[in-house]
Amino acid sequence: MTWTGFTSDDFDVFSIPGLEPRMDALKQRIRPKLEGLGEALQPHLTQQLGEEVFVHVAKHARRTVHPPDETWVAWAANKRGYKAHPHFQAGLRQSGLFAMFALIYECKQKSGFAANFLEQFDEIFPLLPDHFVVSKDHTRPEVASVKELGPEGMREVLERLRQVKKAEFLCGIQLDRKDDIVRDPAALETRIRETFQTLDPLYRLAIAAQ
Repeated sequence: MTWTGFTSDDFDVFSIPGLEPRMDALKQRIRPKLEGLGEALQPHLTQQLGEEVFVHVAKHARRTVHPPDETWVAWAANKRGYKAHPHFQAGLRQSGLFAMFALIYECKQKSGFAANFLEQFDEIFPLLPDHFVVSKDHTRPEVASVKELGPEGMREVLERLRQVKKAEFLCGIQLDRKDDIVRDPAALETRIRETFQTLDPLYRLAIAAQ
């Protein structure tokens, strides 16, 4: 599927009031583009990870009242789903686009990943660029950059991930909605592909925790 990048109107979908109107706009405008992005990057991730990767576009099926503030496509080495597995994701919220490696609430490898990261911290942490950001909750927009966290802050994030059952860990990039790259599908695919390649060591740590 060819796709055309993301426009200002795409990001404005998240300002539409009401669950049904916003979901209709997401289905019509955003989901086809996320499917196109997912299919475009699937072969690259399959090659990078050395195992077949499947594309999953968020459906937000559990929502009954509140409209989603963001939506995404995820890539995971599991055909049935991604939430319980280490995965990569790229998505939109009103402020811009994000591309992340993610371990969210259902993933059983979170504690093992944190332990592995802490054990190899001096080797792994320097591989993460300063401008990459870390999120502790995939449902909230708040992030901290790797530079802001520093080694001590990152260790605190990982210790919490290791000990707190509901903790999450996402790491990657954010792009402002006004950034020219979000409108250029080829350039955006390249940036996301490079980001996921940089995040590959984190995926390996998670897989090793299985």
